[in-house]
Amino acid sequence: MTDGLLAGTGVTAPVPAVSLEGITKRFGAIVACDAVDLDLHRGRIHGVLGENGAGKSTLMKMMIGLVFPDDGAIFVDGIRCYITDPQVAAGHGIAMVHQHFSLVDPLTVWENIALGDGGRLDPGDVRERVGEISEHYGLAIDPDARVGDLPAGLRQRVEIIKCLRRDPDILIFDEPTSVLTPEESVQLFDSLRRVVTDEGRAVALVSHKLDEIIQATDDVTIMRQGVVVDRLRTVDADTPMLARSMVGRPVSLRSERAAFGVLDPSVEGPDEPAAPITAEEPVLRVVDAVVHGRHGQASLDGFSLDVRPGEIVGVAGVEDNGQAELADVLSSLVTLQRGHVEVDATTVAAGRPGAMARAGVAVIPADRHDSGIVLDMTVAENLILVDPKRMARAGVLDSDLVRNLALRLIDEFEIQCWGPDAPLWSLSGGNQQRVVLARELSHQPKVLVAAQPTRGLDVGAIEYMTERLRRAAEDGVGVVLISSELEEILDLSHRIVVMSRGRVIGEMGRADVDRDRLALMLGGRAA
Repeated sequence: MTDGLLAGTGVTAPVPAVSLEGITKRFGAIVACDAVDLDLHRGRIHGVLGENGAGKSTLMKMMIGLVFPDDGAIFVDGIRCYITDPQVAAGHGIAMVHQHFSLVDPLTVWENIALGDGGRLDPGDVRERVGEISEHYGLAIDPDARVGDLPAGLRQRVEIIKCLRRDPDILIFDEPTSVLTPEESVQLFDSLRRVVTDEGRAVALVSHKLDEIIQATDDVTIMRQGVVVDRLRTVDADTPMLARSMVGRPVSLRSERAAFGVLDPSVEGPDEPAAPITAEEPVLRVVDAVVHGRHGQASLDGFSLDVRPGEIVGVAGVEDNGQAELADVLSSLVTLQRGHVEVDATTVAAGRPGAMARAGVAVIPADRHDSGIVLDMTVAENLILVDPKRMARAGVLDSDLVRNLALRLIDEFEIQCWGPDAPLWSLSGGNQQRVVLARELSHQPKVLVAAQPTRGLDVGAIEYMTERLRRAAEDGVGVVLISSELEEILDLSHRIVVMSRGRVIGEMGRADVDRDRLALMLGGRAA
């Protein structure tokens, strides 16, 4: 490789820190990346944008050595390299912050960060380095905290610090803010911009949030179906242009706003959802639920909720105020210390494995990798996980029944894969989420619990998911929408309840939404 000329200037451009040339990767009949070229330059942040399944994460995994390309070449500082595993990548100064956590829950923060170190371990030195990175990047964290006790936002900080501790020259961030608050995201990108500019590092930022790409990057490469469809400088882009280029068509205003990652009060809100099916009796009742956390505190503290058939009830609130425990109760994962749950006026034993599912409660979990899917199983196997008995004859799974069901659901929910036997790890995040949705809705549930259903999804996938939730409600399903995305709550819900410290502190109908009052409640004040 040689230096090139900057267009129209006659000035020689520096050799890229990393250059990918003609990178191609196939998984069976699926071409994840098709002759992709990408250059990362020191002192610049390069955004990589595209729908779920566009090939972004696969491309980044080839740069870090987790996946090996079928064709093409990787150059670091102009020298061709064969990156066969993450250790080889680290030797070239390349490190990656992954979208999905790779942490060990029973270990402390500093122990997780030290994993993989060679030589003699010095706990004091590791703790000190964690403190230095925390201060430098604005990522405050207790190095002695047990990772399993940390909320999602702090766990993401551990992943970032774990990467930065190796002091890499080339950083890859794959959806780094999917579980961070807006304030934490701004702080992270401010710090990142400072070190990129002052220390001359190269950064690739994979994100589905268009506002992050606009605000944080210098250059943008847009991928669609494994192919690069656009390259531009960020100053020449705007969010509607990026959204259209991503999906190849105009997208709904709400989906576009959701992908921006912001709630803009100046933008006219969405139309009010269609009225729910009228019914006097709720299909779901949670009555005075109390759940104690690891340290004895009440995660749910007298929480009550009614949901009627065809109604979407949005559960809003700052994360870690009991929303996760509510989803766990309705997933049969947690036993109540007090209170009870009713489905169709029948009490269901909380905490008894499978009881909620048998009663007609379907769940889209907040973290599909943790409790929604098994990556090493096939698409077909994941689609029957909830009730494999219905696919069995004389106690043995009927392969024809399983395959026919999988083919029908793959077609109905437009799951992009090479067939029922494709391993789930080979699907994009958006298509993995469609597998979860297809499985849960295929049982004709009475209640659907959707926890953070669009987290990490692109504009097109958000549009698809929200339309499916609306359709479920129109079919008479009672929907519990648990989301930290206020725009999503406002768009979909017939009724909104706000959680704080494990209890409901306020409620309002969609037609009566008062944003000032809602803001007070989100801050923990009853209004």
